[in-house]
Amino acid sequence: MTSAQSRPRRRTAPATTEPPPETRRCDHPGCDQSADYRAPRSRDNLTDYYWFCLDHVRAYNSAWNYYAGMGPDEIEAELRRDSTWQRPTWPLGRQGTGRRFAFAFADPFELFGDEESEAARPAAPPSPEEEAMGVLALTPPLTQDRLKARYKELVKRHHPDANGGDKEAEERFKRINQAYNTLKSSLDIP
Repeated sequence: MTSAQSRPRRRTAPATTEPPPETRRCDHPGCDQSADYRAPRSRDNLTDYYWFCLDHVRAYNSAWNYYAGMGPDEIEAELRRDSTWQRPTWPLGRQGTGRRFAFAFADPFELFGDEESEAARPAAPPSPEEEAMGVLALTPPLTQDRLKARYKELVKRHHPDANGGDKEAEERFKRINQAYNTLKSSLDIP
């Protein structure tokens, strides 16, 4: 047996008489050429197309105006939206947040300077004295006379008897007393 006899014979596909696939016809009225080029039907639906032959797609494209029927303000707004691919934007470096960076990172060797490393560090909680000064609306430097004058002013304004026994005024009054005692002890006031 020879090598030609041992090889299996290849089968060939029978010849078919199926007609070739139907080609798309040009959508221009009165044209029966094949349509190989598409063009959008309207600016509101850019995925719905007319199909044209080469001559008619050239004529359609030269006459089509995307901004037809829009006023100058609408055109300007559309151009601005298109310049960012119709995605939301925000000022550079913020990415929609009030922070300087979109992400925080540690900079233990302070390679990026103090400003960047401070932005990455979590804020330290305020000390009791800082909180007390915030309650009394005081700023440093703090003196004994300033502390007493501010305390007297706030006590007169927020005392529960002066506010008709209001519960909120009573809570504010308690916070004011606690803040005064905290600052009084830090200044060693008798």
